[in-house]
Amino acid sequence: MRQFDFAPLYRSTVGFDRLFSMLDAAGTAENAQSYPPYNIERTGENAYRITMAVAGFSETELSIESRENALTVKGEKGEDAAGASEFLYRGIAGRAFERRFQLAEHVEVKGASLKNGLLHIDLQRVVPEALKPRRIAIATANGNETKTIEANAA
Repeated sequence: MRQFDFAPLYRSTVGFDRLFSMLDAAGTAENAQSYPPYNIERTGENAYRITMAVAGFSETELSIESRENALTVKGEKGEDAAGASEFLYRGIAGRAFERRFQLAEHVEVKGASLKNGLLHIDLQRVVPEALKPRRIAIATANGNETKTIEANAA
């Protein structure tokens, strides 16, 4: 993939730093980590769920943090008891990880659950009343009738 240098644009723009940082990050997507695997699904009109495969981790070894428009999931394994067992082959990864998700505006974390090695994080998009579409009455020329225009949310 080609690399673009946005340095000249930084000098002539104000307030677009985040946009250029996102474009820079998009160019390095091939270096992104792939552990642990995850799914993102839409469970309703304004509801979403992130499912992560975290086999071998307990609730105490996982942490979920939502700050500004970012969701961070961290996992750190506790030290195994010394000499508890000797692995001949270790196929279940137990390494520490940190996975970050960029959330859209007005998306809130509603809850999380760990079941059968899968971490489910439920998200809800809550649009404030001020940003929702509203009905506006239109008066006709004779003033007796009113028409209503309805707007549907996208």
